[in-house]
Amino acid sequence: MNPSNADWHAKPAEALLSDFGLDIHRGLSETEAQRRLSEYGPNRLTARKGKNPLHLFLSQFNQALVYILLLSGGITAFLEEWVDSSVIFGVVLVNAVIGFIQEANALKAINALAQAFNISCNALRDGHRRQLSASELVPGDLVFLQSGDKVPADIRILRVRELQIDESIMTGESLPVEKHPGILPATTVLADRSNMAYSSTLVTYGSGIGMVVETGDRTEIGLINRMIAGATELETPLTRKISQFSRLLLWIIIACAVLTFAVGVWRGHSMLDMFMASVALAVGAIPEGLPAAITITLAIGVSRMAKRNAIIRKLPAVETLGSTTVICSDKTGTLTQNQMTVTAIHAGGDLFEISGNGYTPEGRFILRDKTIDPNTNPALLECLKAGLLCNDARLIADFDDWRIEGDPTEGALIVAAHKAGLHQLAVSTAQPRLDAIPFESQYQYMATLHHNLGRDARHVYLKGSLESLLRRCDNAFDQQLRPVALDKAQLLRQAEQLAARGLRVLAFARGDHQDNAVQHDEILGGLSFLGLQAMMDPPRPEAAASIAACYRAGIEVKMITGDHPITALSIARQLGMRHTERTVSGAELQTIAESEYPDLMEQCSVYARIGPEQKLLLVKALQTKGHVVAMTGDGVNDAPALRQANIGVSMGMGGTEVAKEAAAMILTDDNFATIEAAVEEGRGVFDNLVKFIVWTLPTNLGEGLVITTAVFADAALPITPVQILWINMTTAVLLGLMLAFEPKEPGLMDRQPRNPTQPILTKHLVFRICLVGGLLLASAFGLFAWELSHAESLAKARTVSVNVFVCCELFYLFNCRSLSHSMFKVGLFSNPWVIFGVLGMVMLQMLFTYWPPMQALFGSEAIGPDEWILIMAAGLTVYFTIGCEKWLMRRIK
Repeated sequence: MNPSNADWHAKPAEALLSDFGLDIHRGLSETEAQRRLSEYGPNRLTARKGKNPLHLFLSQFNQALVYILLLSGGITAFLEEWVDSSVIFGVVLVNAVIGFIQEANALKAINALAQAFNISCNALRDGHRRQLSASELVPGDLVFLQSGDKVPADIRILRVRELQIDESIMTGESLPVEKHPGILPATTVLADRSNMAYSSTLVTYGSGIGMVVETGDRTEIGLINRMIAGATELETPLTRKISQFSRLLLWIIIACAVLTFAVGVWRGHSMLDMFMASVALAVGAIPEGLPAAITITLAIGVSRMAKRNAIIRKLPAVETLGSTTVICSDKTGTLTQNQMTVTAIHAGGDLFEISGNGYTPEGRFILRDKTIDPNTNPALLECLKAGLLCNDARLIADFDDWRIEGDPTEGALIVAAHKAGLHQLAVSTAQPRLDAIPFESQYQYMATLHHNLGRDARHVYLKGSLESLLRRCDNAFDQQLRPVALDKAQLLRQAEQLAARGLRVLAFARGDHQDNAVQHDEILGGLSFLGLQAMMDPPRPEAAASIAACYRAGIEVKMITGDHPITALSIARQLGMRHTERTVSGAELQTIAESEYPDLMEQCSVYARIGPEQKLLLVKALQTKGHVVAMTGDGVNDAPALRQANIGVSMGMGGTEVAKEAAAMILTDDNFATIEAAVEEGRGVFDNLVKFIVWTLPTNLGEGLVITTAVFADAALPITPVQILWINMTTAVLLGLMLAFEPKEPGLMDRQPRNPTQPILTKHLVFRICLVGGLLLASAFGLFAWELSHAESLAKARTVSVNVFVCCELFYLFNCRSLSHSMFKVGLFSNPWVIFGVLGMVMLQMLFTYWPPMQALFGSEAIGPDEWILIMAAGLTVYFTIGCEKWLMRRIK
C-alpha cells in the first residue's frame, strides 16, 4: 500500500480493498489504524511557518524610501527640531505598522484552510460504526457519508444511494455532482471524477460509503495548501516603481550633499558651515510628504471603492487595479447571477422563450417573436405544472428579494411556473402529493403522485433526462392536451439544439394512476410526454457592458471556470467576449506543454473544467508575458491563483474564508461590473499619485539647486534647513495632499493600460519637473539676491525666498490638477479641498512672515507690498509657463 500520487479513480474497488488490506465488513482494526496513524501522521494540514513577528515588523523598514525618511528624521532631530522630527518618525512608524498588519493578514489563508479539518466523521473500525475526529482518519478507513456531512479526507466511493456532493470550493462547478462507484479513465480531470469525494467538499443529498485513500497534506486540498504557500506574492507596480525611484533618489541626494560639502571646503569655507549646507540640501531634496501622500491617496481610493462594493484588504492593491492588463474571471456568480433560470420550454410542439432573470417571478412568454398569455396554451401550463409539483424546493419572498430553499434547478422550475400564474401553494393544495420516488442516478428521473381534487383523478408526474422519459412514454400532448404520436427523433434534435446554447435540459411526463402509492415498475410505460424545460445560470445584464468597457480600456478578459465547456462558451459569447472560437478544457491543457501556455492565453479567452493547479499555471503564463493580472475566485481551489495574481479578487457573498484571506480585494456583491468600477478607481488613484509626485519633486529639486548654487557662488544660503522643513511639511499637507481628492478625469477608461515596465515619470514629466525646478531656482535665488543688493537684511531676503517657494508651489498646484489640461477644463471648483488648502496655506504664511513667535522660531522677518508683488509675479510666471507647455504638448499630440 502506497497512498500517494495514485490515480485512485482509475482503479477497481476490489483491487484497492486488496491493496489496503481492508475487510469491507469490518473496516480497519484499532491496532492497524494506530500503526497507520504513526506512519502517515494526523489527517491535518501542515501549518506554514511565518516570520517571527519582530522580524516581520523590522523588515518593514528595509526600504530605500524609509532610509531617506530616517535620515531626514535624524537630521531634524540633530537640529533639535523636535516637532518636525516627531512627524517624520511618526510617518515611518505608521507605514511600518500598516505593512506589518497587511503581511500578517496575508498569511492567514493557510490557517483558514487548516480549519477545514476540524470536523468529525463516522468510520467503520473493528466491525463497529464509530464517530471520530477527522484528524484520526488514516488511509484505508471506511467512512460513511450522508447529507450535511463535510467530506473529511480524499475518499474513493464504494457504494452510494443518490449521493450528491457540492464540490464548488474545489472545482467551481455551480451544481452538486452525482457520485457513483465505477472505474474512470486515468486522464479524467478532477471535476469529472464522479467516483471520488474530496476533502472539505459538502454532501448535499443522499448517502454513501467510501474508503480513505489520502489524508492531510497528500489530499487535493493539501496540494492547494502547498500551492498557496509556494505562490509568489508579487510586488505591485507602484511599490516596485517607488522602490526603484527611492533608491535612485537616495544616491542622488548623497552624491549632491557630498559634492556640496567638498566644493565648499575646497573653496575655504569651514567644515561646520559646509556640513550645515549639506544638511540643508539633503533636507530640501527629501520628499518627506511622499509616503504620507501615498498612504492617504490609497486610503481615499479604498474609501471610494468601498462605496462601489469593493473592499480593499491591502492598500497597494488600489493602484494595482489601475495597472491591470488582464482580468481572469470565474463564471458562476461573477459573470452570471448564480441563479438558475428557465429560458426556454418546448411543449405541445412549440418552443417558447421566457424572459426575466434570476429568482424574481416576473417575465413574459414569447412564441414566434410575440408575447402570449400562457393560460391560452394548456400544454405549456401542464409542463409548467409538472415542474412545480415534481419538486422539493421552495420559493421564498425575502423582503424585497426572492430566494430559493433547496436545489437551484428545482427552484428555477418553480419560478418559471410562477411567471405563468401557477403558484406553488395553490397548485399543491389543489393537487396534494400522495407519494414520491426520489431521484436516483440509475433511473435518471424523479416521480411524484398527486390527487387532482377537481377531477378526482390521480396523476404521476416525472422529471428527468430525456432519454429516460422517452422510454416510458407512448404518446405526447398537442397544444390542447390531446394525445398525438410521439416523435422521439424530433425531440432529441430539439434537446441537442437547446444544449448547444449552453442550456441544461430536463424532460417532463405525466401518467394516470390508480393507487395512493407509486413504484418504479408501475411507470415503465404508458406515460404521455409533456415537454422540455431548458435552463441556465444567466449572465449578469451589467457584465456585458463592463466587459466592453474593459476592452475599450485595453484590458483583456479571460473566463477560467470549473463548469462545462459548452456552458462556459455559450455564456462567453452572450457576454461579447473576444477569442471565443473555441474553449480550452482542463483535459486539453494536460496534453499541452507549460511552455506553450503563454501563447495559448493570447489566443483563447475561455477555459473550462480547469483544476486548481492549472489556474495557477495560467496566471503565471500571463505574467511571463508581462501582464498585470487580476484573478477572481471564491473557492478553496482558487486560493493559490488568487495569491499568485498581481491582485486577487474574492467573492464576498459566496466566497470561502480561504479565498478571502488569499485575496487583496473582496467584492461585496460578487459582480464583475464591480471589478471594472474598481479598475477605474485604481486608475484615478494612480493619476492622483503621479500628480502629487510631479507637484512635489520640483520643490525638492529647486531647494537642492538653490543650496548648491549658493555654495558654488560663495553666497549665503537663501533658505535654512529649518525653513526648508517648514516649506516641505506645510505645503505637502495643505497643498499636495489636496490632489488626493481630485475627481477622476473624463475618458479614464478609454486609455490603454500603462506599460508595467514604464517608470512612474515619463520623459515629458521629468522635463516639466526640471523646468519648474529651474524656475524656482531663478525666482528664489534671484529675489534673494535682489533683496540683499537693496541693503535688506539676510532674514528678510530669506523670508522672501521662502514665500517664493510657497507661492510658486501654490500656483503650480493648479497646473497639477490635470497633467495635460488646464484647471478650467477639469473645473475650477470640482475639488473644493484645493481651495481650502490654499486658504490654509496663505494663513500659515502670514503667521510665518508676521507673527513674532514664528519669526523667532524660523528666522523670518516682515516684508512689504513691493516684495509681495514680486513674489506673486514669480508664482504667476510658473503658472503661465506650465500652462503654455501643456498647450504646446496637446498641439504636438
